[in-house]
Amino acid sequence: MESNFAMDANDILAVNAGLHGEQRHRNAGRSSSARSRNQSSGKSGTTLNTDNASEDAPLLGDTGRLRRQSAVSAAGSEPPVWFGTAEIQHLPWWKRPSIWWMIPNFLLFTLAFGGIVVPKLNLIVDLICNDYWEEQAINDPSGLVPPIDGDRCRNDAISARTALFILYGGLATGILSAFTGPMLGAASDRYGRKPVMVLTAFGALGGEVLTILAAKYPDTVDVNWILLGYAIDGICGSMVLGMAIAQSYATDCTPPQKRNVAFGYFHACLFGGIAIGPVAAGYIIKKTGSVLMVFYIALGCHVVFMLFILFIVPESLSKSRQETARERHRMEMEAMGPAGDWINQLRSISPFAPLKVLYPTGPGSSSGVRRNLLLLAATDMIMFSIAMGSMGVVILYVRQQFGWKDWESGKYVSIVSACRVFCLLVLLPLVTRLIRGKQGTSKQRNSGSDTFDLAVIRVAILFDMLGYLGYTLVRQGDLFIASGAIASIGGIGSPALGSALTKHVPPDRVGQLLGATGLLHAISRVIGPTIFNGIYSATVANYRQTVFVCLTATFALAFLSSWFVKPHVYLEDLELDGSPSRRPSTLEEEAS
Repeated sequence: MESNFAMDANDILAVNAGLHGEQRHRNAGRSSSARSRNQSSGKSGTTLNTDNASEDAPLLGDTGRLRRQSAVSAAGSEPPVWFGTAEIQHLPWWKRPSIWWMIPNFLLFTLAFGGIVVPKLNLIVDLICNDYWEEQAINDPSGLVPPIDGDRCRNDAISARTALFILYGGLATGILSAFTGPMLGAASDRYGRKPVMVLTAFGALGGEVLTILAAKYPDTVDVNWILLGYAIDGICGSMVLGMAIAQSYATDCTPPQKRNVAFGYFHACLFGGIAIGPVAAGYIIKKTGSVLMVFYIALGCHVVFMLFILFIVPESLSKSRQETARERHRMEMEAMGPAGDWINQLRSISPFAPLKVLYPTGPGSSSGVRRNLLLLAATDMIMFSIAMGSMGVVILYVRQQFGWKDWESGKYVSIVSACRVFCLLVLLPLVTRLIRGKQGTSKQRNSGSDTFDLAVIRVAILFDMLGYLGYTLVRQGDLFIASGAIASIGGIGSPALGSALTKHVPPDRVGQLLGATGLLHAISRVIGPTIFNGIYSATVANYRQTVFVCLTATFALAFLSSWFVKPHVYLEDLELDGSPSRRPSTLEEEAS
């Protein structure tokens, strides 16, 4: 059989327009024996491989080279060429997108993020503490105001106020990013990943400038200006969008069978920054005696990150794919009907529209696909919400429970995050290699999550649940850190969930799917802090471990739900008109 050759996106559109009816008739009428006779007589050479929407099908690149590679693949000596690899393999190395361009720079971004987590929380505590005692002095001039030291801030009322302040900051970031994140994520499909990544760093930069002003001029710049910094960060998408765009970059240049490891690397960068950042920040504060120095260094990291992205990192989306996405977007806008004025355009836009990819209907879909997508997305949302939303509560808890300051809190965060990084960089790739082998699933088409994906997800949730149960029960600082180390093993669940979700949809819907998960992450930035800080604020004076009891029960519910996810369920490839693809895949034709 003559090898199927690759075509670019414009060729696909042209051939689909001319051969769609003929191909459907041929596929509907011929039997497997007739197909074998056609192949043996050389007639298969008339069937172009424009039909494949599977991620293993070669769609772009040099046709002669891909024809030879497909012939070798048919012989079983090499896996089929993934279309993303074919698209970029002709580029020089300095223009060839790879996760290794992004990972070091993304680590710098997360170092700045992680380095200010603990100092910023403690700075907010100190500023609120000063305002609280000033109010007490005004309301009761004859009262005794404690001296200015750290002990006077260990007050239940101050802790409750701080929890509410963090809640308001989380609401500002989460609500705004829930609206802007999906739009910016969709814009990255049309204009590239790099501009959106730079915008995300700019939002973090603006937020930290306001934090510096509030810390340096507390009598002039009120602590509530920090809330404006949270809002600026949310408008630019916040860290949630930054992580989603980084994963989109990895999806653009990483074959499906390797995405769980690639996503794991980016999660390792996130928690690596959270691990190293607090220790470095605590050391800087201890040596210089200045908290502001940490924020100045964070500003420098953001600037370097933006310059590196703009001038060094190659764009992962080719110009042709960007133009195709813009054309598709234009057609979707025209399909909305008459929307000549901006009022109708606003009415036609729904912030929750990206979530429709999680509930596909019509040809190619099934109840199993919908169940899997909803359960996996909900589990991913729960784990992300707890991982990000409980961080502030944990810092407040250890300060109130154990009297930890910047150094002790930073050490705890660093130890737990280092354990998580080890699991992501060593444990997950090692287990994946041992179970799947060197080639992984590279010879399989996109066929939904397998039993290995689901096992990783369930084990991760179980360790998270055990860790938070330990938070509930222990009353010593060392045991609290040990519980955090146990919970850190659950870090392997997030990349496994992201990889499993992308395997449920065709490649042309992966960006839409990651946009939907980004929206859920933004919503979780609202729901998680609201619930966790609200519970902690209401129960800190009575039983301050109540929030950990609730989190343990939430993980138990997620663990139970994961058992309803079924393997090897996926959304079928669709034609341009939305109907299911009736054309056989490359592997099916080779096997026949």
